[in-house]
Amino acid sequence: MSNLDLAVIGNCNVAALLDAHARIVWGCFPRFDGDPAFCALLAGTDEPKAGFYEVELTDCRRAEQRYLPNTAIVETLLHDGNGGSVRILDFSPRLEQYGRAFRPMMLVRTITPLHGSPRVCIRLRPLGSYGSVEPTQTWGSNHIRYVLPEVTLRLTTDASITSVLEERFFVLDETLTLVLGPDETLPDAPGHLGRQFYDQTLHYWEGWTRGLSIPFDWQEAVIRAAITLKLCTFEDTGAVVAALTTSIPEAPGSGRNWDYRFCWVRDAYFVVHALNHLGATKTMEQFLHYVVNIASGAAEGKLQPVYGISGRARLTETTVASLPGYRGMGPVRVGNDAFAQTQHDVYGSIVLAATQYFFDQRLTRRGDLASFHRLERLGDRAAQLYDQPDAGLWEYRGRQRVHTFSSVMCWAACDRLARVAQYLGVDDRAEYWRTTADRIHAEVSKRGWNERLGAFTESFGRDELDASLLLLRHLGFLRADDPRFASTVKAIEGALVRGRHTFRYAAADDFGMPETAFNICNFWYIDALVDLGRVEEARERFEHMLSCRNACGLLSEDVHPETHELWGNFPQTYSMVGIIKVAARLSRSWEDAL
Repeated sequence: MSNLDLAVIGNCNVAALLDAHARIVWGCFPRFDGDPAFCALLAGTDEPKAGFYEVELTDCRRAEQRYLPNTAIVETLLHDGNGGSVRILDFSPRLEQYGRAFRPMMLVRTITPLHGSPRVCIRLRPLGSYGSVEPTQTWGSNHIRYVLPEVTLRLTTDASITSVLEERFFVLDETLTLVLGPDETLPDAPGHLGRQFYDQTLHYWEGWTRGLSIPFDWQEAVIRAAITLKLCTFEDTGAVVAALTTSIPEAPGSGRNWDYRFCWVRDAYFVVHALNHLGATKTMEQFLHYVVNIASGAAEGKLQPVYGISGRARLTETTVASLPGYRGMGPVRVGNDAFAQTQHDVYGSIVLAATQYFFDQRLTRRGDLASFHRLERLGDRAAQLYDQPDAGLWEYRGRQRVHTFSSVMCWAACDRLARVAQYLGVDDRAEYWRTTADRIHAEVSKRGWNERLGAFTESFGRDELDASLLLLRHLGFLRADDPRFASTVKAIEGALVRGRHTFRYAAADDFGMPETAFNICNFWYIDALVDLGRVEEARERFEHMLSCRNACGLLSEDVHPETHELWGNFPQTYSMVGIIKVAARLSRSWEDAL
């Protein structure tokens, strides 16, 4: 049965997902939001006829898979019943060339015999137009071209072209290299080029990892989360996608199937916060550049919640009839109509993220008075909209309310603008934004507080609780020792914490009652426990969350609270950010540990 026990390879331009036997089941070209030439993940069956790229070992009895330490290179060992075994290495080249990053639309695979006389079969079956079109094939002495509607892929290899074309089993008696990339002639033999790309890609990732500032405890988990976050970055623009997939349902048969291959503005603050913890300043600065460009181009300062990785605004949502969906649980959606929703928290998200520009002296592009005035347009919108209905951060499609979290984020926009103005020495603007922030704070404190429940609630004047309000201390709206924070956490515990997992909310929405827990909410809850001094409890819950990762250390968006099975789009940026953030808070210092 299909599952999310997947590894991701990539180079910040393209990415692919591999199952435990090294079968590539998802990969979009020519970039993250492109047509999935490998779409078997959404084929609705465990034995799809196409949409994958695999190496089958005769009589395979066992598979082992891991990342090479501190890299995005995946090693898979396959063992047969006669003592034979093969080693498969998968990666996407990422290296420095001519003084700049080289990240081609390319996947490299090597197959090496380890023991015995293993027999293998190579099957490369891409599809186009979301699984509806088979490619036209042409070939030469060392390559096969797969002509698809949106892209032409070329496989160049030192394996037998006939064996690949006819999918014949053969005895693997030497290392073979397969380079799948653009329709271009390689400058060197595939074996030599593959070794060169491997060495340089290994060097790149090991060097990038060495530059990270990581906590003493849970180093492996943080490094894997950091690399995964990097792999979800479209480096050409700096955008970070919410996930690399579309339409993995949040719960079995729920219809909560969305396309996450885009950049959500609200993620900006959380991603920047995590990258800052890691000291990944270049990646952080590229992402900041993306979000500030988005804000600068917003007419009258009006922002939408989500944009394409190029900055494209319109992401019209359609359904695809040609793919049955994950385990047959459609629909498969392309695009996301959330782009047209009203979500007021986005103004705070952009301002919180952009504040880094003004205070972080490591950045090559620093905030100045002109950029501050551009941000003020967003503050003006926040001040106008903080008490107006919106769809909220959970993107309800069937209703609008004055969501407390959105109001708090509008306050945060004004609060941070006051701090930036004071830092820049613009006293009149500092006073204006401080007065505005204080006024909004007082109003939210009055209207968002539910005296009967002793908690801030999901929206003004209502009783429902919302896990986003676990962030009230983190955002600076309340102090950790404010009794209202402790009582809000207590109320959320009673309503939304189920065992060792946390739900976003517990009320029916457009699709009924939620069935799975949202991973980032559990990380928010763990963070709140630390704020309240419940550190040992927080550590135990964090260890449990780490145990919910798949075999390669990755998390999706959701987890079933009873079976602990992963659901939702994969790998989920929010979830990986949660690992980084909580590990940094809970870890012993290097000085104390050594």
